[in-house]
Amino acid sequence: MPRDSNKADHSHKVLTLLALVPPGQVVSYGQLADLAGLPGRARLVGRILRTQDTSMLPWHRVVAANGHISLPRGSDGWHEQRQRLLAEGILLNGDRVAMAQYRWRPDLAAILMLMDQ
Repeated sequence: MPRDSNKADHSHKVLTLLALVPPGQVVSYGQLADLAGLPGRARLVGRILRTQDTSMLPWHRVVAANGHISLPRGSDGWHEQRQRLLAEGILLNGDRVAMAQYRWRPDLAAILMLMDQ
């Protein structure tokens, strides 16, 4: 398979899964990578989110594994992500989400069926 096709497939899987993250829940970059069949590729997920148009997707629901907002603290993007999370009822301690409380726990069978389509 050509490399560009593989990149497009990775992006498609990551963005499809991102669209499924429900309001009031968050997912880590690594979790999103795992769900997309890209274990250990959290940085690839970050790159995909930086380079693709995510304006119509819930990009703000993606945080670091420790719950921190990954954008530079105090930046416009940081403020926007923080406000969007708060608007969905996700409480933050500074720039950190309580992952135990707000982590998305999807039905893996449903995810696999969707990804096979």
